[in-house]
Amino acid sequence: MINLESQLTDELFDLHELEQKLQSIGFTFSDNWDYEHGYFDYKIAEQGGYQFLRIPFSVVEGTLDSPTAPATVKVNKPYLLSHAYQDGIDDHVQEGNFRAAFDQFQTPRDKDADFPEEFIQTGKELIQQCEQALLVERRK
Repeated sequence: MINLESQLTDELFDLHELEQKLQSIGFTFSDNWDYEHGYFDYKIAEQGGYQFLRIPFSVVEGTLDSPTAPATVKVNKPYLLSHAYQDGIDDHVQEGNFRAAFDQFQTPRDKDADFPEEFIQTGKELIQQCEQALLVERRK
């Protein structure tokens, strides 16, 4: 994991606005969330696993699953993350249809693998794109 400096860190946003603007750049709302925090991910590459730029956020008002009261979130420090997955069949999968619904994916070989040097600049450039998309209107 490589932490990135960003002008977005500690900024507050309406979650819907944040999601709309980040999705337009190519980010996805990560399925790894709970009611108090979440992540936006941008898949940079698939080199020996997956390399992501991750923008974490914390809920400061509301909840993530409320359709009537949009959450206000604070952006936390972005970082680059690499997941290296096992080759072949996952040897920890439970059998059965019910269990298969939960064990669809391989267990990572290394959830915090080394991040390839050649993609660090890409991550920094993506953060600059995010800053431009999210902060320019606020500073006028």
